[in-house]
Amino acid sequence: MPNTPALIQTGASALFASPSVNEDQRDLAEEIMRAVGLTIWLEDESLMDTVTALSGSGPAYFFLVMECMQNAAIKLGLSQEDARLLTLETAFGAAKMALESKPDVATLRQQVTSPGGTTEAALRVLVDQGQLEALFFDAMNNAKKRSEELALEFGKS
Repeated sequence: MPNTPALIQTGASALFASPSVNEDQRDLAEEIMRAVGLTIWLEDESLMDTVTALSGSGPAYFFLVMECMQNAAIKLGLSQEDARLLTLETAFGAAKMALESKPDVATLRQQVTSPGGTTEAALRVLVDQGQLEALFFDAMNNAKKRSEELALEFGKS
């Protein structure tokens, strides 16, 4: 199943095919899904729940981060519209850089983080105690578990 950005042809989804699916059928499924965004193939069907937790629920994670950034900017004095525009363009620019650059996202983050600078000061709050990464893991693990539960629930009908 594609994620919601598929509505604007920027979705991200994964496919799995049992051995009974022939190459023509696989090609057709991939062609259909690529019409709405990135499509990858999984060798292990059990990873579909992880994909659901990552790309299925993922847009909401990014929307929440953007919402938090916007709200912080407003509390720090920007107008609602300025905070919205700057947040959205910053998110878009960062995503575009990540897509179009060779370095991985950790390297890109390090490149924008000047020692002793403003970004380092902010990141210290977000990541130094490891809480943000742990929160994302816990959140995605909960989404994965819920996906597994729903698969069992709907598989019974």
